[in-house]
Parts: sequence; C-alpha cells; structure tokens
Amino acid sequence: MTNTSGTLFDKVWDAHVVRKIEDGPDVFFIDRHFIHEVTSPVAFGGLQSRGLGVMFANKTFATADHNTPTINQHLPVQDPLSANQLKALEMNSAKYGISHWGLNNPKNGIVHVVGPENGITLPGMTIVCGDSHTSTHGAFGAIAFGIGTSEVEMVLASQCIMQPKPKKMRINVYGKLGKGITAKDVALYIISKLTAAGATGYFVEFAGEVFENLSMEGRMTVCNMSIEMGARGGMIAPDQTTFAYLKGKDKAPRGEAWEKALAYWNTLKTDEDAVFDKEYNFDAADIEPMITFGTNPGMGMGISKHIPVSKDTASGNASYEKSLNYMGFHEDDAMIGKKVDYVFIGSCTNGRIEDFRAFASIIKGRKKAEHVTAWVVPGSHIVEQQIKDEGILDILTEAGFELRQPGCSACLAMNDDKIPAGKYAVSTSNRNFEGRQGPGARTMLASPLVAAAAAVTGVVTDPRELL
Repeated sequence: MTNTSGTLFDKVWDAHVVRKIEDGPDVFFIDRHFIHEVTSPVAFGGLQSRGLGVMFANKTFATADHNTPTINQHLPVQDPLSANQLKALEMNSAKYGISHWGLNNPKNGIVHVVGPENGITLPGMTIVCGDSHTSTHGAFGAIAFGIGTSEVEMVLASQCIMQPKPKKMRINVYGKLGKGITAKDVALYIISKLTAAGATGYFVEFAGEVFENLSMEGRMTVCNMSIEMGARGGMIAPDQTTFAYLKGKDKAPRGEAWEKALAYWNTLKTDEDAVFDKEYNFDAADIEPMITFGTNPGMGMGISKHIPVSKDTASGNASYEKSLNYMGFHEDDAMIGKKVDYVFIGSCTNGRIEDFRAFASIIKGRKKAEHVTAWVVPGSHIVEQQIKDEGILDILTEAGFELRQPGCSACLAMNDDKIPAGKYAVSTSNRNFEGRQGPGARTMLASPLVAAAAAVTGVVTDPRELL
C-alpha cells in the first residue's frame, strides 16, 4: 500500500478505495468484518434468498454478546427471541465457515473487546460491524465504523461497502490529566463541549499529549464514545503503546510478518502540512470527573458543578425541560449527593481490565452501599480471568459485589439486565437515552471511578475524595 501526503484518515481510506464513483460514494474494501447475533440474521437471510455466499469467510468474525445473559450461561437461554438469534448466529457461521465464539467459548465476549484483545484489530485496517460502537477499533489507527443490516449483507457478499468519504476533524487535548481523571472523563468532556451532534459528518482524529499518554484501553474508550458526538468514527495514530499491546496477541503478525507490519504501521500518522476541515483544542487542566444529567451523552458536566440552566445550553428550552423532567432533576441542582439505585460497570466502553482495576482502587477496604444493586460485568472471558488472576475478584467479594459473566449486559437492556422504571443508575456505558437501560430507567454516564464511588456511598460522589 502506498501513502500520499495527508491525514492519518486519508492514508488509510485512500489505500482501501477499490473504485471511485464520480459525484457518488467510494467502493471501499473491508479488512475485518465483525458480526453478532442481533444484526446478522436478516443479512444472512438476504444472502440465502439471492443464492449468494460469503466472499471471504476468513475476514469475518462472529461473537455472541448483545442478547447473552450474564449469569448461568451454561443453562439454556430463557428468552425465546434471544435464544433464536443466538442459534441463528451459530448456524449461519457454521454454514458459511465463519469463526464463531458463542456462549461458553473461552474467547467469547463483547465484539469490541474481543477483537482487540485477540489481535484481530490491527493498525491501518478498515473494520465494520452492524453496531455503532465499532468506532472503538479506531484506537489502533484503523478506520472503523458501524453499518446497517443491508450493508452487513453487502460486506458478507462482496467484502466491500459503498461509502461517501467523510470530512475530517482533529481534536487536540494538551497537558496532563489530574488525579482521578480517566479517558471516559475526557470523552464526556469533549462531547459536552461539542454536543451530541457536534461532529456529525466527520471522522475524528484525537491528538495531543493526553491521548499519547493514554493506555490502549483508554484510547478504546475515547474512540468508542466518538460516535456519541455524531462522528462517523474516531481514530488515534498508532505508536509504541499500540505495538506493545499487540505484540504476541493470538491473531497478530509474528516474525518477519511482524517486522513488515511495523514498518507500515509507523507510516500511519498525520503529516505536518495536512489540513483538517475542522479542528478543536482543549486543555487537560479544565477536565474533572464527569457525569451526565440528561438524556443524551452531550448533557454532561463536571461532577462538582451544578446542572446548567437552559439559556446556557445549546438545547431548545422545551427539549431541555423534557430531559430534566424525565430524569427528575432541576436546573441549578448539584449532582453530588443525588441518590443512586444501580451501578453498572462493563460494556464495550468500560469493560476492560483497566476499568476493573480502577473500580477496585476505590472499593478496596470499603463496602457496597446496602440499597445499591451493582452489576459488575467483564467485557470478555479473558477479562474475567484477568480479574481473578489479579486478585480483583477477592476485593469485589470482600466489598459485597458479585462478578457476572461477559456480555453487553445493562448497556442496552436487550437481555435480563434491565434498570427498573424510575430508578437511577450510574453507568460506565455509552448512552443515556430515555429507556436505553430499560423502560423508564434513568441513566447517569460516568467513569469506573465515579461508578465505584457511587456504589460504596449510595449517592453521586466525587471519586477524588475517596482516592
């Protein structure tokens, strides 16, 4: 692959264009296609009805995650729709020769967790999945984005997709993060500044000292949340942190292939003279632990602040009032001290080992608040094993928490993990829409540290007071 001068995004995109359509989309080659049980059955049905096969089965990877229960995974799945979708994924994968990590497979887990941890996700790749948070994989310097069911069918049949090239945005965050500030706080801070639609039509590159100093887990969290400001996806240039994370992973290149890959990966950076359509600069010193107070991820604030009054926001008065009414909050309320009923740590946003280490750092030596129900859900069986191996399970158990089994869990309420109507949940997931975690559920998005502080105090608490 040859690179021309330009942004990281340009270099990866242009290397994958099979054909340009004048005044139309690009025909775009896909290196990795992830599928799960929710968006794939209809796509496979379309293939069958048209008598088509899967063009490159070795480039498609299937895992069960959305509908999976997070307890008793060895038992038959009780919900008939979930059971049918899980069975369909298994059967379709077998029929077309696709790698399938179903329930109880030691490599099973959330699609955007298992891809990177097994080295399936690599720099410079194009990656799609019928799931909006596919943007997670951009942390490796890949172009990764979610697609619809008809596009899933298109990729299965042709390994290509038709896409107009998005505009380019760069978001720079300079300086060093303070104590108790995590990648999730950085993401929520940026979204609060740009709004939930502020990057619509753009692919975002995250740059600057803060992102260079983040772990791969932290970078994945940021890129995961890029979709929540309307972006098509987000990406971070690969560097030594990326290469160290990937080296030795199951599906990563080895030997001579590794050296050849490294030579290419080192070219994947934005040239100094490259131009972006839009650029933003932020100072790390302005970021504190964040929490959302409304019904979209852009309605976030520093945890020590008060809920903004409508005239100071980008929302219309009516929609702002509707959002606060749904949450049972009021303008100028303090968030600190608000009661919490549920705490959820997990999801493709914060279900990696680093997140559970952070959670454990707060709860160690403390006890879970009696009235709080806590769902602690690893993103994969590999993460689950790390939690046990590192002694984090012992800390959880001592503090009164139970470790559940891998899955999307309470992120989107497609399984049994639903927040009851009217109850408040501090959640490390990615969306706080009305009903996202269950009909009538009230969600406050936050980092694992903020979630842990809420779990042990029973109210919204600044984690810096407990560190």
